[in-house]
Amino acid sequence: MNTPHTAVPTASGSFADLGLSPKILERLAARNLVTPSPIQRAAIPPALEGNDILGIAQTGTGKTLAFALPMLQRLARGGGQGLVIVPTRELAIQVEETLLNVGRNAGLTTVTLMGGASQSMQVKKLKQTPHVIVATPGRLIDLMKQRLVDLRNIKIVVLDEADRMFDIGFAPAIIQILKALPTQRQTMLFSATMPAAIVKMTAQYLKAPVRVEVAPAGTTASTVAHHQVNAGTGQKMNALGQVLKSEPGTIIVFT
Repeated sequence: MNTPHTAVPTASGSFADLGLSPKILERLAARNLVTPSPIQRAAIPPALEGNDILGIAQTGTGKTLAFALPMLQRLARGGGQGLVIVPTRELAIQVEETLLNVGRNAGLTTVTLMGGASQSMQVKKLKQTPHVIVATPGRLIDLMKQRLVDLRNIKIVVLDEADRMFDIGFAPAIIQILKALPTQRQTMLFSATMPAAIVKMTAQYLKAPVRVEVAPAGTTASTVAHHQVNAGTGQKMNALGQVLKSEPGTIIVFT
């Protein structure tokens, strides 16, 4: 059984104390990224050592850099490709932007595989052997069935927001993808909650993972405030209109 052991966050006040290379530190400093978040302090050192990671963290805690930085450093030193699997197109775009923000000047190449975009363009980029593939499960499975994607060179795989992927119904696809990957790889899984299905998958597909947890599973990020608006039948749009008028800034509506 692969029993997770817990990583103790370092007392580091900067990225410079986490074992990152001088080149990556330069790119972070150029973007005014100096102080790591708790999940970054806890996850980056063991990830750099090649450990499998079981991360529990909410959206907005900085987990993208927590897996992106060690992935980029390890790929730069050891070769191979990275694979990041995410539940939605929006998150796929965000992850690719974060990766390129740190690695573009160093020649990093990426491809995002997702529905609603040109498959032919994605396949064209795949043929150029990008360093990192970012994918939603549905499009990745489609390309696997068509034998248009080669996963034999994947050295590091990340499952981001695993609980959301399971909620959407992607569990069978995730299992199929993991079975198709090389057995000798580093696997990092991040999730806000740890339902039984993910615990079972972790035991089967992660090797002695280091558990990094910055808040109890299911805890809302400290930057988020909750408000409830009661609306009767047929009144939702009017209620939403009032919220949009009263709240400044950009608003995202999930339905």
